[in-house]
Amino acid sequence: MGIPAGAGRLLGSGRTADVYALGDRDSHDGLGDGSGGEWVLRRYRDGYGDAPAEAAVMEYVRGHGYPVPRVRVADARPRTDLVMERLYGPTVVEALAAGQLTAGEAGLALARLLRDLHAIPARRSTDPAVRVLHLDLHPENVLLTPAGPMVIDWANTDEGPPGRDWSMSAVIVAQVAVDDDPRAPLAEEMLSALLADCPDPALLTGPDGGLGWATGQRAANPTMSPREVELLGEAGVLIRRLLD
Repeated sequence: MGIPAGAGRLLGSGRTADVYALGDRDSHDGLGDGSGGEWVLRRYRDGYGDAPAEAAVMEYVRGHGYPVPRVRVADARPRTDLVMERLYGPTVVEALAAGQLTAGEAGLALARLLRDLHAIPARRSTDPAVRVLHLDLHPENVLLTPAGPMVIDWANTDEGPPGRDWSMSAVIVAQVAVDDDPRAPLAEEMLSALLADCPDPALLTGPDGGLGWATGQRAANPTMSPREVELLGEAGVLIRRLLD
């Protein structure tokens, strides 16, 4: 894939998108706002993503003080393209590898971010039990910037019961914890801290809990490898054991 017109070098690639640098020339290429700040272009591949919808949620939660990068919304921009503030700092995974924080601290950080997000009223729904959900809040989607943790990758965002968000984060971490992976012990420690700070285990495992929902969503996710899908059963067992 070539570099989009007006964009700089490729900074990174994920399962569904590529991120390119933008610079001060934003005022000339139509991708930025001309403020002279540093921005990045996140471009989805293969039909994924709804950048305007994602940007609207990010701006909404940011307006409530939640730590997300600034975004630039442009109606004329393709739905695959999201221009946002460039952040500097390691992901939680990178900080763990560098010994900058412990697995327990990482789990508590994820829990705090979930709690803070669910304190924000829903953007569309009038149901007081419904909240804005990230639905992909895991250690690689939290950057530790000089201003504090920042949450990225809102492609899966929706509104619904908070238990779905807690469950999705738990399942993602648990899949690493039960895998044949050198990071498995750290992932289990992180998961234990995350679940210990959950306000109510019933959010995950109660009659209306989100654990079954999250497991089903992960199983149906086309970006999951067969191995990752196989691990979902063990991941659920581990989560329930840690909640007992």
